[in-house]
Amino acid sequence: MSNADRHGVIAKAVRDSGGATVQELAELTGASEMTIRRDLDTLAAQGVLERVRGGARSLLLRGEEPPFALRAHEAIDVKRRIAAEVSALIADGESVLLDSGTTCLEVARLLRERSVTVMPLSLQAIHLLGETPGPATLVVPGGQPRAAEGALTGPLTLASLAALRFDTAVIGCCGLSAADGLTAYDLDDAAVKKAGIASARRTIVATDGGKLGHTAFAHVGPSALLQTLVTDSTAPPDEVTALEGAGTIVRIA
Repeated sequence: MSNADRHGVIAKAVRDSGGATVQELAELTGASEMTIRRDLDTLAAQGVLERVRGGARSLLLRGEEPPFALRAHEAIDVKRRIAAEVSALIADGESVLLDSGTTCLEVARLLRERSVTVMPLSLQAIHLLGETPGPATLVVPGGQPRAAEGALTGPLTLASLAALRFDTAVIGCCGLSAADGLTAYDLDDAAVKKAGIASARRTIVATDGGKLGHTAFAHVGPSALLQTLVTDSTAPPDEVTALEGAGTIVRIA
């Protein structure tokens, strides 16, 4: 098990149970207790969990949106498969608006090697696309980053989106259903997603199957606005059928 995979298993175990001991995590991962202690120190420094004597406990409140640092360790393989499928749908020469979130960050890793123009809506993706020269052209929007998330929001972000027109918007989500459409946890984030969809010729939603059939607090728009959904095999079949019936093309990565 790689370090990244082990960190993902640890983060999920602590999140699901509210806490775990070093011994429990060692048995779960097959790693030594010394390795687990180092892992917990690393994850605590990233804000994923809280280090306590003999183990760790979750920082997440019931019903709260999981922080970026925690989501970044979850379902990495699934997110990379989704990202590869999204990248395959984008042609060289396109202008791409790239939403915030961990799945969209995986899309950024692939697009930085492509001859495309990309405007990311998160500090993490901006840093990733800008850290090494490549064929991709980076366009940076204005805006104020949300604490811990790095997602850009506010009047400057909305003004940047209003001033441009993109071939494709790649959008993440917190919830998606045929009945309630696309939703987000945060009102400001929802406003940015809505403006991003309006600025693009087509919209691709990139999300794992666990988000389908769920509804978050802030409404972004009806599913009819979404040309394509890229998800994974955990997506509920009835929800996939309903979305396809509403006109969205669904691709399973």
